[in-house]
Amino acid sequence: MEGFEKEQSVILSENPQRRWMEKQPCLLHKNPHHLNIRKDQELYNLRMQSYGEKMLREKMEDYNQFKRKLRVCVATCNRADYSKLAPIMFGIKTNPDEFELEVVVLGSHLIDDYGNTFRMIEQDNFDIGSKLHTIVRGEDEAAMVESVGLALVKLPDVLQRLRPDILVVHGDRFDALALATAAALMNIRILHVEGGEVSGTIDDSIRHAISKLAHYHACCTRRAEQHLIAMCEDHSRILLAGCPSYDKLLSNNHRDDYMDIIKSWLGDKVQECDYIVALQHPVTTDIQHSIKIYGLMLDALIAFDKKTLILFPNIDAGSKEMVRVMRKKGIEQHPNFRAVKHIPFDQFIQLVNHAGCMIGNSSCGVREAGAFGTPVINLGTRQTGRETGENVLHVRDDDTQNKIYHALELQYGKRYPCSKIYGDGNAVPRILKFLQTIDLDEPLQKTFCFPPVKDSISQDIDHILETQSALAIDLGGTNLRVAIVGMRGNIVKKYTQPNPKTYEARMQLILKMCADAMHDSVSLNCRILGVGVSTGGRVNPQEGVVLDSTNLIQEWSSVDLRTPISDSLHLPVWVDNDGNCASLAEKKFGHGKRVENFVTVITGTGIGGGIIHNNELVHGSTFCAAELGHIMVSLEGPECSCGSRGCIEAYASGMALQKEAKRLHDEDLLEVEGMNIKLAEPITAAHLISAARLGNNNADTVLNKASTALGVGIVNILHTVNPTLVILSGVLASYYQAPVQRIISERALPSAQNIKVVTSELEEPALLGAASMVLDYATRRLY
Repeated sequence: MEGFEKEQSVILSENPQRRWMEKQPCLLHKNPHHLNIRKDQELYNLRMQSYGEKMLREKMEDYNQFKRKLRVCVATCNRADYSKLAPIMFGIKTNPDEFELEVVVLGSHLIDDYGNTFRMIEQDNFDIGSKLHTIVRGEDEAAMVESVGLALVKLPDVLQRLRPDILVVHGDRFDALALATAAALMNIRILHVEGGEVSGTIDDSIRHAISKLAHYHACCTRRAEQHLIAMCEDHSRILLAGCPSYDKLLSNNHRDDYMDIIKSWLGDKVQECDYIVALQHPVTTDIQHSIKIYGLMLDALIAFDKKTLILFPNIDAGSKEMVRVMRKKGIEQHPNFRAVKHIPFDQFIQLVNHAGCMIGNSSCGVREAGAFGTPVINLGTRQTGRETGENVLHVRDDDTQNKIYHALELQYGKRYPCSKIYGDGNAVPRILKFLQTIDLDEPLQKTFCFPPVKDSISQDIDHILETQSALAIDLGGTNLRVAIVGMRGNIVKKYTQPNPKTYEARMQLILKMCADAMHDSVSLNCRILGVGVSTGGRVNPQEGVVLDSTNLIQEWSSVDLRTPISDSLHLPVWVDNDGNCASLAEKKFGHGKRVENFVTVITGTGIGGGIIHNNELVHGSTFCAAELGHIMVSLEGPECSCGSRGCIEAYASGMALQKEAKRLHDEDLLEVEGMNIKLAEPITAAHLISAARLGNNNADTVLNKASTALGVGIVNILHTVNPTLVILSGVLASYYQAPVQRIISERALPSAQNIKVVTSELEEPALLGAASMVLDYATRRLY
């Protein structure tokens, strides 16, 4: 529509003469010639407006012609649900431009014993698209189940032929459950009418099952709406419409011919409010008790001695026995009784409206009768939980005839205020408007609005990534650290203590910190899969033994770490060198993801690292394959901690830079303008870097030599293992990255000059590497 209006506006404003004249209004009042122009212009405008309106009408006709109608299939199973669905069907039928109606009839509509009530649908001038005989006779529990099965066998052909956009299903009958099941499995949208209500029998289970299958809901009361929301249905797909039968019921409340209707069913002598309407159905979860109550009700009605219109029970299990009780008591021949199988709904509501009392367990007693103020006696548990007006007297424990008789004495002939709990007479317009808002392009799969709950332990991949964890240990020269690490590399909790100097104290502290972490993991919802240990020195990862320690960790040679930790925690334990762990961390969480061959170089207190070749960590025959800090780059270089000379570590490690910084400081060659070194402040590599950045040539010379030594060493690595990537890690990585990249481009073979050097983004490579050993092996995943 918006497009059509815009087009019309364009048509009416296309005349350039009109636009010019509108900008010169003074000319229209001074020159007679201009007055003629004005008249001609007005005539032209009228013609153009008429032409534009004609074009708009034609386009609207085309729009209506090709607009997609909503194909609505209404399926009715029995006389009761037709009384609720018929108003909707009439509403759909009166809007042929919006809807296309298909009617499917099944269930007891097609059974002679129940009045062949499909005929009243035909009398209402509805074309029945399909009639499905789905009832297996027997009126017991097995027959109900077989009827559902038979309906499920027959419905697919009908639904496939009709191909409705939406199926309208009512209430809580077993036939309706078959309809909803078939439609849901065939990806047909379902509108459930009167869901969310509570009645206290198997009908509750069926009604709620249909609600879970349905995509949209038209409920009758505020409480029913809240029940649907509590059942996790999407609030935006719930319409509080009211009961559709109330639309017809309230509009036909006072018919002039109501006495003719009463007399046609009960005889000429009966008077208004001087008869009883009785309608009792079996409770399928307690059939024997239903039969007993039915007999007590009939005895009480016989004793009460008033004209009574009694309807046959529905087709649920137990109805056959109830009819047998009725016939045994001679109700069909009794002069006070008129027993019928079916009454048209518009006549039935007049009979209920003007009755002296209604008795039984039909939902009509607690719903429709309240709109008239008709007194009702509700027997048994079938309507337990239903919302009722003050007109309903419940006889829940109706174990004697006298109790029912006394209820008749209390209720008969009374009138109560009219109740509109179940509707205000405007349900159908609301439902039709609701149907028009359905977007057929939105996803068919319904979603549920579950309340927030604590995640359960499941095999969902997101849950696995969040809860399966590792215990990581980092044995450094200064500190001992333990952390709980998740699958994503998130450190859930970290514990830090000074590293003891002796073996016994160190092992005792490791076990205590691990025990504390295990205790905390329960409240943190972390399942510990194993323990990973990162330590300095040469390590045999196959045995979990530290072979040789670094000078920074005392009493740490030939130490079996795996056995005591595993025995204490009852978990598998992995142990490796800290440089190798850094490479594993990059492989799982850092720049090394999906890279088959790369080298990690740690530039910290010492120089270390690890080599990943063909996705595997290289250890070497004696577990010293990645001692990158001890690659010699000069025959006569400075002395290294390993006892040799000219190693990378002797030039470029933090200790080597600190040694040079102290030398310059002692010679008063370190400080430059802009630096302020306090007297008691320890001299570190950071002072050397600061001095170089402030223009200290001596500091710059030292750092250039260190960068060159590291770069040449890495070039040797490139020529040896030919990785795709070099990752610099540690506190000096950001400083060395650019010089090393430059030296590679200058000194490496042409085939290796383009290998990229990057700086690690991992804050805790040792801990993450230790954790990755556990997470990769324990979960049997390759990355």
